[in-house]
Amino acid sequence: MELDPFVPVRQSDPLKKSSHRSLMEALEIEQVTVETFFKESLEEAFHIQQAMLPTGPLRLPNIEVRYKYRPAHVFSGDFLDYFPIGDSNFLGLYLGDVVGKGMPAALYAALAVGTLCGIHKRGESPDSVLEFLNRRLGVRNVGGRYCSVQYAVLDRTSRHLRFVNAGLNPRPILINAEGCREMGGGGFPCGMFNDVNYDVYTEQLRAGDLILFSTDGLIEAHDLAGEPYGIERLLEACGANWSEPPEILLNRVFQSVDTFTGAELQRDDMTAAVIKLA
Repeated sequence: MELDPFVPVRQSDPLKKSSHRSLMEALEIEQVTVETFFKESLEEAFHIQQAMLPTGPLRLPNIEVRYKYRPAHVFSGDFLDYFPIGDSNFLGLYLGDVVGKGMPAALYAALAVGTLCGIHKRGESPDSVLEFLNRRLGVRNVGGRYCSVQYAVLDRTSRHLRFVNAGLNPRPILINAEGCREMGGGGFPCGMFNDVNYDVYTEQLRAGDLILFSTDGLIEAHDLAGEPYGIERLLEACGANWSEPPEILLNRVFQSVDTFTGAELQRDDMTAAVIKLA
């Protein structure tokens, strides 16, 4: 076969092939770099969020506080802390749940925690603390975001408990040999409305009493048929383990939820804390 002299013969272009190969290698390196940066950023964000939780149990004279935290995803909208208030005999505890899930909820939780950290350790009344938080979140005006919060202050000497509930269910649960019951009432979540006033609820506790604070991830967990775990099952699990140390009580409450839900995936963050009075 004769070649047509007017049709150019395509020849291999080593320079073009080399340039194409270099471009592909550069793109692959860039993709790996982006993926590595993204992974490292997520890991760092996760560790930062973990740093906003208590470092472990708190033991004070006649008081023990423990918590259990299990996010549904890498990031969580639940937040929690407990702490001695200054040099006084008061113990403070707050527990909150941001509407939504994932990274946006976690960022809003960080905003709430940052605000609380600036005021809660000076010993203000629980209502003034959450009213201040509500105003600050309102100023930020993050559309569609708000958080339900409980803030409690316990006098370790008199065993007198004061707390405020800004829309978080279940309400604090009193656990003792006589049974279990929710305490106090509710209120509007922080960041939802301006100029909200919160009621302060009180309870005179006794030696041996336990108080459970938890987010709604426990009672709203549901089985494969869609039935929620609910407050009654939570009260039953607490009552069955009222004489146990806080750590065991928490573990058995979570086990009760897991047994009920079976193979159903966890869809919401679960956080709970227990104060036990000796």
